Amino acid sequence: MSIPKTVGWLARSIPRASRKTNPRVRHIPLPQPSRCLHNQTKKSAQAAPQPRQEPAFSGSSNPQLSFPCLDNAEDRTRELTGRRSLSGPEPTYTTGEHQTFHSAEPLLLDWGGVLPSFDIAWEAWGTLNADKSNAILLHTGLSASSHAHSTEANKKPGWWEKFIGPGAPLDTNKYFVICTNVLGGCYGSTGPSSRDPISGKIYATSFPILTLSDMVRAQFRLMDFMGIDKLYASVGCSMGGMQSLALGILDTERVGRIVSVSGCARSHPYSIAMRHTQRQVLMNDPAWSQTRGNFYETMPPHQGMKLARQIATITYRSGPEWEKRFGRARADPSKPPALCPDFLIETYLDHAGEKWCLEYDANSLLYISKAMDLFDLGRTLQDATAQRRRDNVGRLGDQLQRQSLDEMCSLTLPEQPYEEQESSADIMAAASKPGGQPMSSGPPPEDLVKGLAPLRDVPTLVLGVASDILFPAWQQREIAETLRKGGNRSVTHVELGEDRSLFGHDTFLLDLEGVGGEIHQFLG
Repeated sequence: MSIPKTVGWLARSIPRASRKTNPRVRHIPLPQPSRCLHNQTKKSAQAAPQPRQEPAFSGSSNPQLSFPCLDNAEDRTRELTGRRSLSGPEPTYTTGEHQTFHSAEPLLLDWGGVLPSFDIAWEAWGTLNADKSNAILLHTGLSASSHAHSTEANKKPGWWEKFIGPGAPLDTNKYFVICTNVLGGCYGSTGPSSRDPISGKIYATSFPILTLSDMVRAQFRLMDFMGIDKLYASVGCSMGGMQSLALGILDTERVGRIVSVSGCARSHPYSIAMRHTQRQVLMNDPAWSQTRGNFYETMPPHQGMKLARQIATITYRSGPEWEKRFGRARADPSKPPALCPDFLIETYLDHAGEKWCLEYDANSLLYISKAMDLFDLGRTLQDATAQRRRDNVGRLGDQLQRQSLDEMCSLTLPEQPYEEQESSADIMAAASKPGGQPMSSGPPPEDLVKGLAPLRDVPTLVLGVASDILFPAWQQREIAETLRKGGNRSVTHVELGEDRSLFGHDTFLLDLEGVGGEIHQFLG
């Protein structure tokens, strides 16, 4: 078996003297058994790890296993503790130079919270024409910044570098492309790591619950500031694809075309479950749980963030691509198996979590992922949200007005756990009856048809990927079918099969020909 070249990063962080030559792989040597965690005392989340104890091997039939993955986590905690004692809170979330729009007017959020003021980080490429009719608003995924493409002020390649530029899918010879860091983020826009202008303290978990529609309302403020009454197009992938649809629903008159790639019209149980798991892993990191998210002047929950990112990475890629890249290869077949990262896929996930755990605010991950879970463009939720906003609009008159404690903390856990109302066997039997269909392939629900009806006159491109397990292709089919049932005759639906893309959900970041080509053709 040939080992992929993509694992070159595995060796870059290893001291040169410790590497062994192997014609097939680059590997990470396991530490000697003297670095173990046996019989260590429980440590505070804010205290530096205690010196590791020497293992006692006498009387044992086998030596104690070594755990370099835990050693590394303790080393990072110790390092951060030392840094904080000298330089104050860490880390700093930033992506380089960008523009900042400040709104001094308060913003009412869908669930009753109020931001007295807020900032939106943004960057742009191309030239806005005289009548300001060529603007494209690019919406990001969960953790991306406004830096989608390099600029004179920040020459670092952006997260969609090849998709933006002269002759690119978002052609800057034609269009003025704007990208923002979402409200709730940590790359220049107001979020949990920002300071509350009323108290002067970091919001942390006093930041109010927000929705994807709240993020779009903040973007509308930026459009107003720029004098852009109507976008040529709203373009987004993943969470951005959800925002792109939400923008059209909030104000159909402000957008000429919609592009939604690997998104959905309502969050479904699988993606909610995966994001919930990530949040639980993060919130149970002692650095988060012992401070209830107010960790900014102590220790960031880097271990929880690392594990949360590993879970997310599984949903972003996986599938046939990983079989081709990694197969069942181990990092160093000459070594005995280990409980720490051992297979190449394990070391890949470990690396993905390690490099990211201090680059993104933990609370932004919690708030934005929850906003994704709450997303539903069905008419029932839209009506309930509109009524709630009417009930709460008075809070804008007094920025100091706060929700009562009962309103803010009304969630209680049920005394009895959830019990299945319908057995799995009953569900399978219903699907196997003549004419029976799985829920995912049935007709779109009427509530969703009514909810998307405002887009009946907006040309829309909906693109999905067969290898995507986080936003499966049937969810994009649901969007297209719902729009068509609601009367939209200008729906373009494209599904990239595994023969065209093996990259799962991350296809929108990687497939310039497939995803980029379809967007370029649709925009004209």
